[in-house]
Amino acid sequence: MTTRIQKRNRKRILEAALEVFAAQGFRGATLDQIAAEAGLSKPNLLYYFDSKESIHRLLLEALLASWLEPLRAIDPAGDPQGEIMAYMRRKLQMSREFPRESRLFANEILQGAPRLADFIAGDLKALVDDRAAVIAGWVASGRLGAVDPYHLIFSIWALTQHYADFDAQIRLIRAGEEPLEGAEAFLEQLFDRLLQPR
Repeated sequence: MTTRIQKRNRKRILEAALEVFAAQGFRGATLDQIAAEAGLSKPNLLYYFDSKESIHRLLLEALLASWLEPLRAIDPAGDPQGEIMAYMRRKLQMSREFPRESRLFANEILQGAPRLADFIAGDLKALVDDRAAVIAGWVASGRLGAVDPYHLIFSIWALTQHYADFDAQIRLIRAGEEPLEGAEAFLEQLFDRLLQPR
């Protein structure tokens, strides 16, 4: 049975690892850095996790479980524009609330997705294919403007996750301003024009 202290230490390690992986990437992160960030010794960390890989894998699994929920939530029976706009808003909100998780995922992809290739080619591709088919159906029925479903999804990812992945750049350019100030209104305007049936 896991004790309260063990649960607390596991949580501290995972929180520290998220911070280190988001900043350093998988290759740059070390167990020593994670232990130091968690305020634990390396041997203590190794009591809970046997490797950097096992910690990273657990973080990615937790991330993917929540990261894909907004895409799954697109309702084929819903209003097409409303569903796409709600998806965009949820992704933007996730960038606001989970910037380290976004950078963890981005770092993995920038390295060629060595630990996620099977998932991306399997479960993620199947989900994107399914939602792209829904969007294509909306376009074919004249309920959405003529957009490429895949590029629409990719553009939502790019335009929302940018605020998390490139936070430092945005903060330097918009010195003293909240990085996401006005982002939702701008993206709503952009996608509203794009999605209007012709």
